[in-house]
Amino acid sequence: MEKFVPNFKKKYLETVAPELFSEFGYKSKMQVPGLEKITVSVGVGDAIVNKKLLDSAVKELEQITGQHVVKTKARKSIANFKVREGQEIGAMVTLRGDNMWYFLERLVCIALPRVKDFRGVKPNAFDGHGNYSLGITEQIIFPEIDYDKIERVSGLNVAIVTTAKTDEEGYALLKKLGMPFSK
Repeated sequence: MEKFVPNFKKKYLETVAPELFSEFGYKSKMQVPGLEKITVSVGVGDAIVNKKLLDSAVKELEQITGQHVVKTKARKSIANFKVREGQEIGAMVTLRGDNMWYFLERLVCIALPRVKDFRGVKPNAFDGHGNYSLGITEQIIFPEIDYDKIERVSGLNVAIVTTAKTDEEGYALLKKLGMPFSK
């Protein structure tokens, strides 16, 4: 029985990797940039007052990613925000392997086009090492979220970590995978 390969992974292996290999003139196939992991996180500052908001954010993040979510704790106390060290104030999940490819496909093909007045994602959000960070203002752009059952509309942070050495290589990788960058 043949194992099912995610569409974006198949696209990467069959077309994107060979194109990048010839475009950047690599000497080895191991130099071709690829995806390492995708981290999706959400900060819930109001969880200090209302624990129910954090639980609903965890549930929504699990629906979006299809994977178990870890609650994150505050690293240090900040008096102005009434935050104590060790308080749970957010949630995150790291996607690797097939789950990462499925999530990227849903993000690029389904979720981002559902953003109101969408004109593409900013091409300048690279970190200097080929990794890309994306902020999503509403979690309701994902079809897994039932609009009537959400506690409140909140945002997500998506960090796409690649094996690219430079921003140009990372940009080329994501562009060829279909990431809709604005002009």
